[in-house]
Amino acid sequence: MRPQWVTATFPTVVFPTVVDKVVSLDEAVSHVRRGDAVHVVTNHSRWTAAARHLARVWWEKDPEFTLVMLSLSSLGTLFFRGRLVRKVITGYSGDVFPNFTPNPWFGDAYLAGSVEVEHWSFLTFLQRLEAAARGLPAIVTGSLVGSSMAGNEGFAMVGSPFAPGGPPVGLLAPYAPDVALLHAPIADRDGNVALNPPLLEGVWGAMAARRGAIVTVERVVDDIRPWSHLVRIPGHRVLAVAEAPMGAHPGGLFARDTPVDAYGEDLAFWSEVRDASRSAAFDEWIHHWVLAPADQAAYLDRLGPARIAALRARADPSSWRADEEAHPPDLDAPVGAWELAAVFGARHLAGRIASRGADAVLAGAGVANLAAWLAVRIARAEGLDVVLTAELGLWGYEPTPADPFVFNHRSFPTATMLADSDVVLGALVGGPGTTLLACLGAAQIDQRGNINSTVIPGQSFLVGSGGGNDVASTADEVVVMATLTNRRTVAAVPYVTSPGSRVQAFVTDLGLFLKGDAGTLVLTAVAPVAPVAPGGSGAPGGSGAGAPGGSGGLTIAERVEAIRALCGWDLVTAPTVTELAPPDPADIEALRRWDPEGRFLRPSG
Repeated sequence: MRPQWVTATFPTVVFPTVVDKVVSLDEAVSHVRRGDAVHVVTNHSRWTAAARHLARVWWEKDPEFTLVMLSLSSLGTLFFRGRLVRKVITGYSGDVFPNFTPNPWFGDAYLAGSVEVEHWSFLTFLQRLEAAARGLPAIVTGSLVGSSMAGNEGFAMVGSPFAPGGPPVGLLAPYAPDVALLHAPIADRDGNVALNPPLLEGVWGAMAARRGAIVTVERVVDDIRPWSHLVRIPGHRVLAVAEAPMGAHPGGLFARDTPVDAYGEDLAFWSEVRDASRSAAFDEWIHHWVLAPADQAAYLDRLGPARIAALRARADPSSWRADEEAHPPDLDAPVGAWELAAVFGARHLAGRIASRGADAVLAGAGVANLAAWLAVRIARAEGLDVVLTAELGLWGYEPTPADPFVFNHRSFPTATMLADSDVVLGALVGGPGTTLLACLGAAQIDQRGNINSTVIPGQSFLVGSGGGNDVASTADEVVVMATLTNRRTVAAVPYVTSPGSRVQAFVTDLGLFLKGDAGTLVLTAVAPVAPVAPGGSGAPGGSGAGAPGGSGGLTIAERVEAIRALCGWDLVTAPTVTELAPPDPADIEALRRWDPEGRFLRPSG
């Protein structure tokens, strides 16, 4: 049922619409021209019906687009398979659901050079758009210094005239796309667009676009003034508005305080497109969902009323209860490697929260996210006042059971502030008035704490920076959390996505590394379990648990040597290597209640 709204009374004099910008989806997309730089705005919705329709209209016509998209996710593969792009400007190229993983469509094209790519961090991506929108010749950033992205055209280091002899300042060149595509809850016929935070990259791309924005909305309203506090794009910056109910699908729409019905993300659909993109059935999937439906109505017919109803029900903040009932956690399963890493990481991070009097913890993606959640839970139980924040624009939010994703829409109503990345990554992280710690993951990490999540040159493409570089560049302290493998640990990463200068700890399932006086990671403690194969599991207290003196147990010295064999650099140990305390069963239970299906805790493949 649509919510009832109390509408304010306004003067009866209404200025007539000069140009009615409401058109069909086909007419809206016709504003895109061959060779355009097309910015697909991500925000919390992730997708837009106009982007899907653009793929349909230009399929295999080689329009030579430059795709400007903060996070490509699995549906970004459409632009590659349909031969729509020659260049990509992005901060993340990979799958998101059911896990954060590389996608071969992106990696193959980038490594082969068939699609040119510019890698940026999330904050610098939006800052370049902001500079263009503001008409500035450059904008200052605290990101990228010390990373491989510092070599990008469009980034420079200069001395500050206000601090002679001080450290150089990072500058970003402005970037203006030709058109921007985005989805919003409502707009009026003049093109004024209202958006709900959290907004991730915000609206800088729409404001910067040379010709303007193409906007799909749930509903066109005659008078947008009752929602003027949510209007973020004025009508003169909009080329066209097309009404497209559920136009963010398979993304969701947080629509609080607007006259439309919200809906949750279709996680199953995201998983379906991810799987399809890796199979011989991808073309069949594309035909069914992209090429065959002529308009949004036909697309919704294919979704069907039952699926749509389920997605609308998912927008209820308490809908996690149904998910928890459908997927109860297995509390008797052996403790896995990722669970050990998460518990050890959370305990270490909770200690650092106490030592530094941290105001907030920023949760990275995947298991690092769960570790941050657990760390804040532990710290609060000890009486510490600390909150969670996320790069999407969440501050002071609470995780919900049965959904381990950091961008879970059901956590939005729990936040004390909803903003965007500009506020979180550009002000609260690194801001002088905030003490902020971060827990990040790493595809590769070296002995100085440098992280590579972008590319192993000549071998494989990973995913990109996301907000990792921004956080690692400016957070007060960074804890990296992952399982220990010889593929993950290298003497020197071949591509520095995030500099290791602020990384003070690397916490793994097998042991704890702390940054030493030489600026390199030193093994200081080992886990109270026998080392396990990557992706394997160990059961604290069970057979082979390795407690000193126990039957079949390994001594601390033997565990150190096992870690040495898995470590990709010359292992340095503390004078005395201690033993970490076993995981608390309550902490394992908390992790499993957040991730009962093991999307992150027990990843497959």
